[in-house]
Amino acid sequence: MTASSKPSGEIVVHVFGRTDVGRTREHNEDTFAVADLTTMNASLQPEVRTHRVGPRGSLFMVADGMGGAAAGEVASAMATEIILAEVDRRWRSSSDHDPEIFAHALRAATEVANTKIHHYASSNPENRGMGTTATIAGFLGDTLYVCQVGDSRAYLVRDGVATLITKDQSLMQKLVEAGELTEEEAEVSERRNIILQALGPEPVVRVDLTSQQVKRGDVLILCSDGLSGQVRAHEIVEVVTSEPDLVSVCKKLIDLANEAGGPDNITVVAARFDGPGLAETGAESVAHRVYRGSQEARATVPVDRDSIPVTTADFEDLSTAPTLETTPLKRKSGGAAKGGAGAAASAKPAQAAPAASAAGASAPAPAAAAPAARGGAKETAEIAPAGRAKIPPPAPPGGRMDRGSLRFVFGTIAVLVLGYYLVTWLRP
Repeated sequence: MTASSKPSGEIVVHVFGRTDVGRTREHNEDTFAVADLTTMNASLQPEVRTHRVGPRGSLFMVADGMGGAAAGEVASAMATEIILAEVDRRWRSSSDHDPEIFAHALRAATEVANTKIHHYASSNPENRGMGTTATIAGFLGDTLYVCQVGDSRAYLVRDGVATLITKDQSLMQKLVEAGELTEEEAEVSERRNIILQALGPEPVVRVDLTSQQVKRGDVLILCSDGLSGQVRAHEIVEVVTSEPDLVSVCKKLIDLANEAGGPDNITVVAARFDGPGLAETGAESVAHRVYRGSQEARATVPVDRDSIPVTTADFEDLSTAPTLETTPLKRKSGGAAKGGAGAAASAKPAQAAPAASAAGASAPAPAAAAPAARGGAKETAEIAPAGRAKIPPPAPPGGRMDRGSLRFVFGTIAVLVLGYYLVTWLRP
C-alpha cells in the first residue's frame, strides 16, 4: 500500500489481559503487561483498555517464568519491568519518531532484560538457572513489531483465521523444520516444553524480531504455552469471532485451557485494532515475517578474500578513494549463522542451557552444535556499499621508488654513460 493511499485518521486499540494459575501448579510464574507508551500508562485502567494510539505507540507483552522455588515469578516480573523501563528510556525520551528506532529499541530492551536477569541469577545462588520467555509486541502506526524469545506465542486473527506470527524457539520447532516430526506430532510430544532460549540462563540471547502490517478489525492474541499447548488455533478463532468483548475473550480462552487439564499457568492478552487510520483492505498477508531495517537490508556480495585488490596508487587524496566494508565470514561449509552486515560471524557450537525440569515446566535445552567446516572451502568476505576500508598508508621513505625518483636515477645513468663515450671519442 503506497503512502498516498494510506488511510488518515486515528487508530484505536481495545485491549485486555488475564492470567490464571491453572489446575496443577501451586503458584503463577506468568506475567503480562499492557501499556500506552505515549502516556506511559501500564495498567488495565479504562483509559488503557480503550485508547487512541499516540505518536509513541502501544506495547503488549507476555512472559512465562521458570526456575526453582519462586525464581520463575522473579524472572518474568523482572522482564516486564526492565523492558518497560528500557523502552521508556530508549524510545519515549528520543525526539525521533522513526519506526526503525522503535523496532530496535524493543530488541535492545529485550537484550538488556536478558543481561540483567542473568546477572541477578548469577549473584543470587538460590535463583541460578532462572529464566523467562518473552513475547513483546510493539504497535506503531499500522505495524506490529514483535520480539520473541522462547515459546510464548503471538497469533493474529484476521478474516476468520488465526495465524501464528511468531516462531517457537523450541526443540519441537527445530524437529518440525527439519522434517523429523509433523506439527500434529509435535503438539502431543512429551518434549514439547523443551525450549532452546529464554531470558536469563545465558549471558547472550538472540532475539527474533518480526513485523506485521495490521488492518482494521485484526485481533492480536499473545499467550503463554499454558494456553497454546491446550487450545488449538481454530478454537481461538471461534472465541474471538463470537465474543466482541475482550474481557470475555480472555476468560473463555483460559476456561478452555483449564477444561483441557490446565497443566500449566495460563496467560492471554487480546488486542483489537480499529479506527479510520487503518486500512480495511490491501494490508500485507499475515505471516512470520523477519523485520529488516535499513541496516539489515543493505545488499551484500560474498567474494573470495584474496580477490579483493586494495591500492591507493591512483588516488592522490585518500578521501576520494572507493570505500568498502569487509567482514570475515564463516567458511562456506560451516554451520554458524551469518551475522548482520558489518558484524563478524564465526562457526562455533551454540552454548548449552539447562534441561527441562521433571515437572514439565518450560526450560532451555542444549542447542545443537554447529557442524565443523569441511576441507578446502575458501574464506569469504562480505562487501557492503558503506563504511571505509582500512587502506594501507603509502610506502615510507626507503621503500619502493615512485616515478620521479626512477626518472632521476635513469637520467643520471644516461648522462654518465654519454659522458664516458664522449671522453673516449675525443681522446687522441
